Amino acid sequence: MENANFSTSFITEEEYGAAKAWGLLASINLYQCNREKINDPVYIKQFVADLCKAINMKAFGPTHVEKFAEGDMEGYSAFQFIETSSITVHFDDKMGDKSTGDRAFIDIFSCKYFNAGQARDFSAKYFDAKETKVWNLLRS
Repeated sequence: MENANFSTSFITEEEYGAAKAWGLLASINLYQCNREKINDPVYIKQFVADLCKAINMKAFGPTHVEKFAEGDMEGYSAFQFIETSSITVHFDDKMGDKSTGDRAFIDIFSCKYFNAGQARDFSAKYFDAKETKVWNLLRS
């Protein structure tokens, strides 16, 4: 993949600037979350608003939160435009360990730099996650 730089470490603001990147993507996985919290659409909507503030982003328009799909694929998803792109969140509230349930998948893309480690820590605390994984991608 040309012009892409995946990293499991956090891309710094200096690295972002030096790369003259178009944007930054953080993909955050949360495992063993609090099931009640990932099943509460009001709580999820508030999380998105609070995440925007935590990473210094400005929401554009309303946050969309819906529960849909069937069977094992059913769960809440949220979408929020931000002035510099978007935040998407998907939840898996099925019973199980980190590979089969109580997970959150958060993708933040912005043309403005943000700290992926800060976003991960904030999100993990919000949903009481026991384990996390994060990837960064510079878009140029």
